[in-house]
Amino acid sequence: MSIESSFLARARIHAALGDPARLAIVDALTLGDASPGEIAQTLDLPTNLVAHHVKVLTDAELVTKGRSEGDRRRTYLRLRPETLATLATPRLTGVGRVVFVCTHNSARSQLAAALWKRRTHRAAASAGTQPAPRVHPRAVAVAHRHHLDLDPTGTAHVTDVVRADDLVIAVCDNAHEELTGPVRPRLHWSVPDPARADTDEAFEAAYADLADRVDRLAPAVLPRGPR
Repeated sequence: MSIESSFLARARIHAALGDPARLAIVDALTLGDASPGEIAQTLDLPTNLVAHHVKVLTDAELVTKGRSEGDRRRTYLRLRPETLATLATPRLTGVGRVVFVCTHNSARSQLAAALWKRRTHRAAASAGTQPAPRVHPRAVAVAHRHHLDLDPTGTAHVTDVVRADDLVIAVCDNAHEELTGPVRPRLHWSVPDPARADTDEAFEAAYADLADRVDRLAPAVLPRGPR
């Protein structure tokens, strides 16, 4: 199986950025343009070495060159931010509602759905493969501490919640491994069960883990605004 051209292009960009001097050049061009001589002076590098690094960055389409409109003998380097943007989080298209699933629907899935609603202002739901009668009290407490809207009685089974067009995310290993039928998670977050330790610290750790994962997923789902 051949590797997609988009991956090859991204690999080339990563390779170009893998040298500290080239990364320093990219940083130097982030906020403004500069001539190779100015780059050499700023970074205290020999001009021939700067020329080599600029060629690598140009071949990777990270940098472009342009002639000065003043002194036509002078060249200015400009960063191409659209190339750097290709290294961002891969996009997930056609995502409507997100459903977070764990075993008992009493902690992790509940917190994840509440975090997703707050972060994206979009629809979310949660469910369990073996739903408990109520949300774990410590999950309710951690939600309250972080000002999350969480219903302490609202647990449900996956078959009563998940629709065909949902993005299903398993936030526990058991749910990921159990759901092999029509309801199959598209993503898996291996978040440790805080109820095993049953301490405030464990629930805070689960909250922090989920909040970080939600923040990482959101840019892949939300529409990008105008530049």
